[in-house]
Amino acid sequence: MAQTGSNPRVAVLYQELEPPLINGVCKPKKPGGTSQASYKDSSADIAYVLRHQCNLDVITPTSLPVPQKDSDWCFGDTEQGILAAISKNATHLWANTILFANHPLQTSASVAAASKTLNVVGQPPKLVELFDDKSFVNNLLRARTGFTLPQARDIHDEKSLKGVLRTELRYPIVAKPVRGRGSYGVKVCRTPEELNHHCRELLNQQASVIVEDYLAGQEATITVMPPSPSTGHNDYWAMPVVERFNHTEGIAPYNGIVAVLQNSRCLSSSEHKTDPHYGEIQRQCVMVAKLLQCTAPIRVDARRFEEGKPSPFALFDVNMKPNMTGPGRPGRENQASLTALAAAGMGWNYPTLLMKILESSSSLHDLRNVKLPDAIRG
Repeated sequence: MAQTGSNPRVAVLYQELEPPLINGVCKPKKPGGTSQASYKDSSADIAYVLRHQCNLDVITPTSLPVPQKDSDWCFGDTEQGILAAISKNATHLWANTILFANHPLQTSASVAAASKTLNVVGQPPKLVELFDDKSFVNNLLRARTGFTLPQARDIHDEKSLKGVLRTELRYPIVAKPVRGRGSYGVKVCRTPEELNHHCRELLNQQASVIVEDYLAGQEATITVMPPSPSTGHNDYWAMPVVERFNHTEGIAPYNGIVAVLQNSRCLSSSEHKTDPHYGEIQRQCVMVAKLLQCTAPIRVDARRFEEGKPSPFALFDVNMKPNMTGPGRPGRENQASLTALAAAGMGWNYPTLLMKILESSSSLHDLRNVKLPDAIRG
């Protein structure tokens, strides 16, 4: 892991590039994001707070950024945007965007010239492309001992949809896109007709589908942090469990529609101690991050099998890029993210969380040259 150094110069990237079609499937834009940009609001949150509350040297596209103007605070993740940040002597790029194998951070020869001196907060682009496939990750975990997941089936086309509909399914059942974002396209289907209709809608949107058992119990989400020897963590570790509630039709709504403060809370240390299932699901989430060789925080969603009982949890979604929205900028005092809630449960405010994440950054050279984990190749 790279060190932040005594005087880091940080530039934050937002998603300007359209993610490519991968195996005929495209990851959707962030709900509410324009066709040109996603994560610009949270990128501006990060940059503003790093400058004004962490007192870091934060590089911005304009010399006098307006607090309320998102675009004043962050650079697009195009080659041009990245090189603009580098030309202003950035030492750290915060990749608050969706990465993939052909992303300029991975492929640009011009960006490569700075790869050994440039640190990045983000995952290895080549691995993100692979691990953003929820079906691939879920099947990877199912093939190993130590992970608990719901039963699932993959649907890639009309033929496989007909085959799944002919099997004995236990309703209600969940159908969701293989490369999803948040709760986009996730639906609890209660009849074969409803399942058929929803799957066809997703297939028409160039989305392969996962159909999995509906977990009726308590929902939880766990953020796992990467190793950061400078902060005393030599291995992956889990933040406190955050509970999700007030679901809509059985699904936690996207936080751009319902703020996380209205339907989520960090569990207390006493709650963790009184139910061993919380510690067990934290352990499994740490093992997920280790298996995937994550170099930045990930967030893993889980639910209990049964409602109203302290039953075990099952993992159902691995998010390679958790939302990092937070308070600080004028007019955004009530902003939060699930990871920020977990951090608050540890006594970390939003600026502290950002600094801890920055301290776990990796060199761009290392991210570009990462190898597929042996456990996955085997």
